[in-house]
Amino acid sequence: LGLAGPGAGRAQDAPAPPAAEPPAPPARTQAGVRFTPAPGWVEEPASSRMRVAQYRLPGTEGEGPAELVVFWFGGQGGSVDANVDRWLGQLEQPDGRATREVAKRRTRTVDGLEVHEVDARGRYVAETRPGSGERVRKDGQRLVGIIVVGPEGPLFFKVVGPEATVARWEASLERFVATLRRVEAR
Repeated sequence: LGLAGPGAGRAQDAPAPPAAEPPAPPARTQAGVRFTPAPGWVEEPASSRMRVAQYRLPGTEGEGPAELVVFWFGGQGGSVDANVDRWLGQLEQPDGRATREVAKRRTRTVDGLEVHEVDARGRYVAETRPGSGERVRKDGQRLVGIIVVGPEGPLFFKVVGPEATVARWEASLERFVATLRRVEAR
């Protein structure tokens, strides 16, 4: 672009190389579904008993991280539509429309598994703890929900974080869904 001045390009002016992403956490199997986290996802201790796995997706420049949580309720947990509606109810739209009106949904099959996906943006207003009545209020958030109907019941993957952060990890989320594998009980 011709914006470099005299002395540009010297070693001390060069940007630092990007930090290497941590390796992918190990693959896991739950509910008859094997899933492989992506490189760069940081495995964290599950913050509640309802969570079978929890990952931090590091933020972009100036944005905080996103959180990817994996839930399995022993083959229970309600229908796909009930869960999608609950998740979409955790987002408010600035124009007052229902989030389901602007959300994107798709269903596909991956290795014989029925996979339901939902993607929406807005103000995140979920309860801080189920039944607490206290709500988080964060603008500019994005929620990506993935429900995999496994051999032992539905497995729920929920990503929530700043829009820019979730966009950064969008391609890895797509590859992640492609890694889903059906595991038959022996």
